[in-house]
Amino acid sequence: MTEMHPDKLKTLAIAVLDTEADAVRALRDRVDEDFVAACRHMLACKGRVVITGMGKSGHIGDKIAATMASTGTPSFFMHPGEASHGDLGMITPQDVVIALSNSGETDEILTIVPLIKRIGVPLIAMTGNPGSNLAREADVHIDISVEKEACPLGLAPTASTTATLAMGDALAVALLEARGFTADDFARSHPGGRLGRRLLLHVGDIMHKGGEIPTTRESVPLAEALLEITRKGLGMTTVIDDTSQLLGVFTDGDLRRVLDQGIDVHKTTVGELMTRDCQTARESMLAVEALHLMEETRINALPVVDDGGRLVGALNMHDLLRAGVV
Repeated sequence: MTEMHPDKLKTLAIAVLDTEADAVRALRDRVDEDFVAACRHMLACKGRVVITGMGKSGHIGDKIAATMASTGTPSFFMHPGEASHGDLGMITPQDVVIALSNSGETDEILTIVPLIKRIGVPLIAMTGNPGSNLAREADVHIDISVEKEACPLGLAPTASTTATLAMGDALAVALLEARGFTADDFARSHPGGRLGRRLLLHVGDIMHKGGEIPTTRESVPLAEALLEITRKGLGMTTVIDDTSQLLGVFTDGDLRRVLDQGIDVHKTTVGELMTRDCQTARESMLAVEALHLMEETRINALPVVDDGGRLVGALNMHDLLRAGVV
């Protein structure tokens, strides 16, 4: 193997990126009435969008199906080879089929096209050859042809697969907008991901409740309040009255400030030093909103109150970290 100069490697890489960028840019003129017709078929679909493709087109189809499924268009990938051996039963009359083939002459796909048409579902073809058999048989054809592959041999699917993927994304996003799909909808299909946690997790899901909440009365000595802070480990204690009405908070930061003033912790009550107009959260507040509140006010803990101002919980920055919100 001949060692290649770093500059040559960089030049080759840039040439690939330029070729693929040109291929995607050329798709702009293919967003036409056929594109609109494909979207209309999928928007009218009462079942699922079934995407099929062989080889590299199949890998791209699998990704397009995953993107559509996560953005409001129920979809799945069907391998065309397996379709001839039973998987064609996955398709119902309520579905739409998208077939991917750069040549438009892929044997495995052409074999199942008559059966797809017999089921009576709309067939959308995405090919690089508008004159191909697949393009002619389809109800709608989207042209994804490229001037050349990025592979210097002109053999490995590179620019063509990138163009197919980009057009698939264009379809998915157009459908997303047409359906009015929101960030909350996206989060519901990604509950295990970071975005899902940020958009779905509420303060009430992660706050400390009951005996885990640090509480004290305003008449107790500061020393006793410090013991409560230590026991509960939230870096603060809430101060409440006999009806659980929140009166204020006393935090680790407050303690550092009062110690600098030489306060006698055994004689001074927590009510004399607490912060009365403190920031609070609600159970229904998104956890990410609580995070933003903490960041804006530079605090590390929040009492949680109900609509009447009664204490129902508490949380701190560590709780948000453990929940994956930060």
